Amino acid sequence: MSLSNTDNPVFQLARSANPAMFLVGLSGGIASGKSTVVSILREMGCAVIDADVLARQVVQRGTPAYNQIVYHFGEEVLLQNGELDREKLGSIIFSDPEKRGLLNSITHPPIRRGMLRETLWYFFLGYRYVILDIPLLFESRNTTRYMKHTVLVYCDPQTQVERLIRRSGLSRDDTMKRLASQLPLDSKLPLADHVINNSGDRDSTRRQVLQLYARLETSLSYLPVRVAAVTLTTGLLALMWTLFRRFWH
Repeated sequence: MSLSNTDNPVFQLARSANPAMFLVGLSGGIASGKSTVVSILREMGCAVIDADVLARQVVQRGTPAYNQIVYHFGEEVLLQNGELDREKLGSIIFSDPEKRGLLNSITHPPIRRGMLRETLWYFFLGYRYVILDIPLLFESRNTTRYMKHTVLVYCDPQTQVERLIRRSGLSRDDTMKRLASQLPLDSKLPLADHVINNSGDRDSTRRQVLQLYARLETSLSYLPVRVAAVTLTTGLLALMWTLFRRFWH
C-alpha cells in the first residue's frame, strides 16, 4: 500500500506555500534499511513524513478505505478482531498486479491528503524542508520532479534478500516476489541525487546520514521564516480569542 502515483496538487501546493522551502524525497527498497535512516534524521530534528505510516492509518477499521478493501477483497483479509490482515493482503497483491493496482486506487487518495496536511503544517511551523519517505518514489517520475533532492537508501541485493527473509520469515520464493514488485535498487542508483549505502554497520550508515544532513542544512535562511510563522500563529490566536470574547460573552 505504498504511495506511488502522485499526479495531484499535493506537491504543487506544498512547493508554492513558500518558495524558499523545498521537498526532499527519500526512498529505498524492502529491507534496505530505510527505517534506520529515518530514525537518525528524526534524531537530528528533521521533519519526516512516512507514507507507510499514513498507509496504515487510512486503512484502520471503520475508515472509508477499510470498508472498500473489505468490499473488494472479502472478509478473508481480516483478522479475528476485525483489523486488516496485512500479511494476507500483502500475499494477494504481490502475486497479482491487477489487485495491487486496485488496492493502490483505494489507499492512495487518502494517503496523499494526509501528506498534504502534514507537509503544509511543517511548512507553517517554519521548517525549511520536509523529507517525504515514499517507498516507490523512483517508480513514479511524476513524484521526483517536485523534489529538490532525492535520496536512495541502498544495500546490495544479497544483503537485501537475507534481511527480508530474516525480518519477515517469508520463503525465498515469496521474498523474491515482493522484491520483484519494486525496481531493483541498482537501477535506482542513477536516479538519486544522494545515495546512502546501508550494506554495512549502523555507524557507517549514521556517518553518511550526518553528511546528508549537513548538505541540507547549508543555510540558516529559514530562521526568519520560522519567526514569521510563529508571529503569524500568535496573531491568529489573539484574533480568535478576541472574536470569541466578543460573540460569546
